[in-house]
Order: sequence, then C-alpha cells, then structure tokens
Amino acid sequence: MRIKSVQARWVQIPIEAARQHVSDFGRLQTFDAAILRIETECGIVGWGEGKNAAGSAGDYAALVHLLNREFGPRLIGRDASQITQIWEDLYNGSRAVASAARGHPLPELARRGLTLAAISAIDIALWDIRGKSLDQPIWALLGGRKATHLPAYASGGWADAAGIGDQLQSYIDEGGFRALKMRVGSMDGRPQVSAARVQAARKAIGPGVELMVDAHGTYTVAEAKRFAHMVADCDLAWFEEPVSADDRAGLAEFRAFSHIPVAIGESECSRFDFAALAAGRCADIFQPDPAFCGGITEAMRIATIASAFNLRLAPHLWAGAPCFFAGLHVLAAAPAGFIVEFSLGANPMIHDLSRAPVRAVDGMIAVPETPGLGLDIDPDMIARFVKD
Repeated sequence: MRIKSVQARWVQIPIEAARQHVSDFGRLQTFDAAILRIETECGIVGWGEGKNAAGSAGDYAALVHLLNREFGPRLIGRDASQITQIWEDLYNGSRAVASAARGHPLPELARRGLTLAAISAIDIALWDIRGKSLDQPIWALLGGRKATHLPAYASGGWADAAGIGDQLQSYIDEGGFRALKMRVGSMDGRPQVSAARVQAARKAIGPGVELMVDAHGTYTVAEAKRFAHMVADCDLAWFEEPVSADDRAGLAEFRAFSHIPVAIGESECSRFDFAALAAGRCADIFQPDPAFCGGITEAMRIATIASAFNLRLAPHLWAGAPCFFAGLHVLAAAPAGFIVEFSLGANPMIHDLSRAPVRAVDGMIAVPETPGLGLDIDPDMIARFVKD
C-alpha cells in the first residue's frame, strides 16, 4: 500500500455576512485550513488537515508549501500503513535512524508550529487510509469505542449581556445541548464586562445546563483571578485558556487560586508539551487539537498522559471536517475523553466539506460507523474554494 501522491491545498471558505462574529481575533469573514489529500497506488484516498492559525481565519501558504514541497516528496513510495514510523521519521528528520536505534527522540530543531501542523495533516490522512484499507472505522483500530454516541457542547457565545441568553438558548433549541461554551476576555475590554455577560448567561439558561468560558489566553493572571472572583457563583464547568499558554507558571498559579477547572491545550504541540502541563499541575482538562498537536497518533499519546494524571480529555475541534472527525475517533477510543466540541458559530469547513450532515441530536454526536474517518468529503467544495 505505497503512497502515490500527496497534495495539500489552502482552502478558504467565505462566511456569509449575517453569520460572521467578532471576537479578540477581529471579525471572522472566512474559514481557512490546509486540507491534505494522500492517495495510494491502489487508489485509496485519505484526507487530513493541518492548522497553523488561531481562530478560523489565517494564512496557510507556508504550511501548504511545507506539505507539498518538503514532506510530501519524502512520503512518495512509503508504505502508508507505517503510520507511527512515518510520524517519528518526520519529527526526528535527519536523525530519525539514530532516534529509532537509540530508543528516544532526537527531534528536528523546528519541532513545533508548522512542523507539527504538517505532521498532523499527514497522520490524520494516513489513519483514514488505514481504516479504509481494512474496512474499519479508526476507533476500531485504536482499541474500540466506549459508546455509539458522545455528549457534545455547543461552542460559540459572543453576544453582549443583553443578547447572550437568547444566543445560548438558540443553541439548546438547535441541538438539545446540555453544555454550552461562551467567549470572554479581551474582546470585552474589561473583566467586569465579561463577568456581567456570564452572569446574564447563567441567569438565562438556569442551573441545569453546564456553562464553560473561554478567554483565548487573553487575561493576565491578575485579570483572570478578578474575573473568577466575580463569577464565583455561576458554577462554571471550566475556564479555558485563562492566561497565555506560554505562561505555565501563571496557569499553575491561577489553578491553585480558583475552584474553576482549567482547560488548556489548543495551542500546544505534541505529548511533550502536555507532559509538562501535567507535571506542572497547570490543567484539569486537556484540549489537544488533532490538526496541530500531531494528529491522531499524538492525540492518543496525550490522552494516555491525561489518564495517568487523572485528567480529562476534550479535544479542541473548532476546525475543519477532517480534524473534527479525527477528534470523534480519539474521544470514542480514549478512556479520558468525555465531551465533543461542536461549533455553533459559522463553520463551513465542517458543514460544507462534509456531504453528510453533521448534527447534534439531544446534545449527542454519533460516532462514525463507516471505514476510516467516516467522512464523505466533497472535493468540488475544495476545488471551488482553493486559494492560490
């Protein structure tokens, strides 16, 4: 099952004006991703996705170039079933043979960022090929699934204090969600404004619905503490990225200060970053992004670290269809996995790329049953929205 071709494309899908939202990333007018297609000599096609930008919009020219011009040629002729070996070869680069012989990593200097995003895309596509070649969904190859359906939370929540209740209620009405996430942080200017929005949200949805908040790492430690104090009676299920992911000492300090569980990980690369977070007591919930952390292979390794430290896993899935489906398989197979992120902001990279509707029913998402990722991707949509 040799690899015949590797092609990455920068896909940029416009978001209709009425569905655009404004956050600390500005007004999001497009959804961008690097979408990867790998085909074997026997005609099996695997789809992957890499991410290198915060939020949904960004410049993917460099990542696409890396996939097509550097990593892609190194894959031609390789056995697509050798997923772990390919991962380690790309991660360790020119020292891959020595790494394998010595039994420990000898990574490239550029072992984070674009390198991991490219490895992520390749890894997801190879797992898709592996599942299709064996006529099995990926979760079956990872050891089985814990359930046929997984609980999901609606991810959105940008409205002001006057409108946040109606916005979150619309999520409940749409998918029967019993858990909701809203954005806070620098988008509101001051912690007091964010706190007022959260208080309004809790009052509107009542005590029976889980409520999470996400600051996108925009608070200082002092601001995060002030905010947490102001919403102490709102029973928050987690506080996501309260401070910058680069401030691990600050994360640990905030976690020790607050009773609100800390969720972190969408900005982290590889199991090594998550091992440091666990050892530093920085988090309660890990949120690896399969399109950035190293793909399905690395997400499962991260899930093992979470389990070993009695932490929970809720992958960051504000992404395109290949990443979202990859996350479903990881969650279904990983003992630490417990909830799916389902974007309720405009996300054409999931809903327009997948021919089959992706829906939540009674707050639950079905685990794919068909081989590979279980994603029936629409290549016409990719061709239509390729950015040259």
